[in-house]
Amino acid sequence: MEPSMEPAVAEGDAAQHAASKAKMERRPIVHPGVLETRADLEFMKARVKAGEEPWMSAWTRLLADPLSSLDFKPKPTAHIVRGAFGAGQKGGAELTASVTAANSHVLQWYVTGEEAHALKAIEIFDAWSATLVDFYENDAMLLAGWTGGDWANVAEILHTSYPKWNGESLKQFRRMLLAVYVPLLRPYYPEANGNWDAAMMYTLLGIGVFCEQWSLIDEACAHYRFGPVNSGITRYVYPSGQCEETTRDQGHVQLGLGYMARTALVAWNQGIDLFGEAGNRLALGYEYTARLLAGEPVAAYGVIQDTKSHFSDIYEIALEHYRYVKHIEMPWTEKAALRIRPQSRSVLTLCKGPHEHSASKLSPAPRPSEIATSTGAQPKPSAAVPAGAIAVAAGEPIQTALDKLKGGGVVSLGAGLHTLPATLELPSGVTLAGTGLDCVLMLDPVTSEFEVAIANAGPDLHDVVLRDFVIEGGHTVLQARDPNSDVQRRRTQRGPIRAGLVLLSEPGVTMKNLRFEQLTVRNCIFSGVALSGAEKVEIVNCDFSANGGATPPGPGKNHNLKLNHVAQVSVTGSRLSNAMFGAGVEVSFGRAIAIRNCEAARNALEGVRLAQCAQVTVEGCLAEGNGAAGIAQLLWAEPNQQVVLHGNTLRNNAG
Repeated sequence: MEPSMEPAVAEGDAAQHAASKAKMERRPIVHPGVLETRADLEFMKARVKAGEEPWMSAWTRLLADPLSSLDFKPKPTAHIVRGAFGAGQKGGAELTASVTAANSHVLQWYVTGEEAHALKAIEIFDAWSATLVDFYENDAMLLAGWTGGDWANVAEILHTSYPKWNGESLKQFRRMLLAVYVPLLRPYYPEANGNWDAAMMYTLLGIGVFCEQWSLIDEACAHYRFGPVNSGITRYVYPSGQCEETTRDQGHVQLGLGYMARTALVAWNQGIDLFGEAGNRLALGYEYTARLLAGEPVAAYGVIQDTKSHFSDIYEIALEHYRYVKHIEMPWTEKAALRIRPQSRSVLTLCKGPHEHSASKLSPAPRPSEIATSTGAQPKPSAAVPAGAIAVAAGEPIQTALDKLKGGGVVSLGAGLHTLPATLELPSGVTLAGTGLDCVLMLDPVTSEFEVAIANAGPDLHDVVLRDFVIEGGHTVLQARDPNSDVQRRRTQRGPIRAGLVLLSEPGVTMKNLRFEQLTVRNCIFSGVALSGAEKVEIVNCDFSANGGATPPGPGKNHNLKLNHVAQVSVTGSRLSNAMFGAGVEVSFGRAIAIRNCEAARNALEGVRLAQCAQVTVEGCLAEGNGAAGIAQLLWAEPNQQVVLHGNTLRNNAG
């Protein structure tokens, strides 16, 4: 039987963009076309001249800024230094001030026609382009990302409105962008939090427009769609709307969303729609974040520690595009935009509001994905513990309780941290039940020499249920304020070597009747869950994520869920995402496998990887933002047989 390959729902993978890329290379670049087109600038100018709000108030605020004065003097620095979080900075504040001043003077030139402001902008350009050599230390790429796109934007406006800026001055400024900014930023830094690459995408795209470099435009757009680790749109904004930095703080989230929106706007001005990627995913991120900052409840993976950040001036682009161009309801974004307008600068050029082409009927606001929404251990257990269960409080030995169940039974784990002195050996016929998210099992990070949290006591393990607890693969359950800092440590080959649940049979022996429900296995550098030689396995509403590191046997060999020589396996409603170097789920030599309604997203390799499998159904799954294909059939030895893919959403996968 030939495999059934139903077309993916929504956008497809990278190959679908190849034709459009070639077509866009033949399209003339629009000037001005970074953040503002000529129509945008004329709209702004007319509103200011007419004294209309909110543009007039924003104009007044711009003029009141000391940087808007003709007395401003640039203070260029050859070697700009900026350490982590701005430490030991040299020249960074001066650079930022000059970019802001140049923007102000170019806008004043455009609105008033006073040539002194055009000349002041050129003075600023010349000072920096004749001096700047490089950026140094931890935040070098970040500062360059913050400033390069704005340089390109104001230069675009001046170049298209003031013909006298030409000759060596113009060439020297372009050389600065292409020789100082581009080499630094072009490799990107996706291992940092996603706001970094968002700023870099904006800058490289802006420079591509101003310097007419289609290669930069294409690369930035591809990075927005398919960027790895924390960088692409589906890597930064999850299908729920939660952002990669949501559990860090909302200031950085808004920074990332703001630069994502700027990137999308530059592309839109060049005829490329990044706003619509992944079903208007950027809009979903805006709505989620604005709702969170308004004090409304949102669903989240992890603990949101900061809900009191101020609204940043990032909402006008998203509101203008989705509400007034695409006619999509954006209620929380609109509230945020209106709230920030009394202090906003961006409203001057980025807001148009209702106009003659506004639709009277709006499409509904983007909805979060309903796939695998309540996965893993939850605040409350999925079922009550039966009478007669052996209760084990945190700090008491679990292995002792399991050893007492000679004929099978239930061990009830109490809330708290259960530190395991050695691998927990699981006998047949037992149910190990916790209290939910507050019940955590972790190998002792100090004394344990073992690498597996739970293993089978015998090769013929059977009739086992594990539910309602967390297996923590890291060295601590205390999440850092910046979760990405923990991930960075685990991404190295020298991270804490841990596996979560490893159940292995032997040749001629088969494990049977295994059920895992509302179970979380996370942060393991080996595979989170590995089963070999088993049949009749049910994995229900589990969260096996952020596992699969680079530890030997090396990158690509460890996964969130690894199934080998298995049969009659059902994986439903589960989350198999964010594998550091592996796949969401790998099935090798499998038969009668069903994977339904699962999220397999943001993995370094495939979302679902099948090899030498038969009678497989993958249905209703969301596989997006993976570093390879969303769903892949690897043809080792003989072709896979009877593999049915139905109703899956595959998008923004790099493979």
